[in-house]
Amino acid sequence: MAFHRMTLGGLAFTIINTIILGLVMVVTLYPFLYVVSASLSDQLFIQQGRVGIIPMGFQWEAYRRVLEFPMLGRSYLNTVTYTVVGTAISLALTICAAYPLSRKELPGRKLLTGIVLLPMLFSGGLIPTFLVVNALGMRDSIWAIVIPTAITSFYVFIQRTFFEQIPLEVEDAAKIDGCSMVQTLIKIILPLSVPSLVTIGLFYAVNQWNSFFPAMIYLNDENLFPVQILLRSIVIQNQTDQVMVDVFDDKSLISESIKYATLVVATLPILIIYPFIQKYFVQGSMMGSIKG
Repeated sequence: MAFHRMTLGGLAFTIINTIILGLVMVVTLYPFLYVVSASLSDQLFIQQGRVGIIPMGFQWEAYRRVLEFPMLGRSYLNTVTYTVVGTAISLALTICAAYPLSRKELPGRKLLTGIVLLPMLFSGGLIPTFLVVNALGMRDSIWAIVIPTAITSFYVFIQRTFFEQIPLEVEDAAKIDGCSMVQTLIKIILPLSVPSLVTIGLFYAVNQWNSFFPAMIYLNDENLFPVQILLRSIVIQNQTDQVMVDVFDDKSLISESIKYATLVVATLPILIIYPFIQKYFVQGSMMGSIKG
């Protein structure tokens, strides 16, 4: 019924919009589908460039080799630990910074907002950051990974905007009921901010999961390496053959398939988690970025 009542302009917009979104979907999905297909394809077809989104010469050997790699389990556990701990710390610090900045009665609010804004414009640089991390004795520890990148000014401003949109009457009612500011934040404000917090938490988690450069700089112990360091060794540095020969003493390797299989294994957890929090994603992004 709605389709028949649609005007010619509305119909044209719907068709064009559908085509554009379809193209965006194809461009977005194709690289991932290709990686999955290549990870399941025979090495020969990959080298010949004959693999598309459908595997050719179907095989599971690449995944078996990747899952048997002795460093994978340890590096996976390290990455999960860094991601969970880092995201929790980042959310806590973001809330502690954003909530006071959202209160107009905060003394020096404009000055503090400017201070938070500075890291978005200027960076201390790699060498000063390394010297600070080293001076604090955080090298070769989880803290060297999660503390230097614990808070992002951009996410602080998004969360501050979200807090500002919560009606003041809600807080006034909590104060009348005898709640302190901390109790109001924990019992009233945070439950209302779940969409924004989940969205920002996803951003922090993805950044932490994909991060490899801090580990290269601050970690020397291989037992602390995240899975992205392993991924870099196999994919970026093209060391698949040597790594797998050292482990399996087998020179008839499917190195290209192993590279793609490693990409899939390293990406899979984020892909699994995202559908469960997708319902919060759009709502949190919109409400935290548009001032009402």
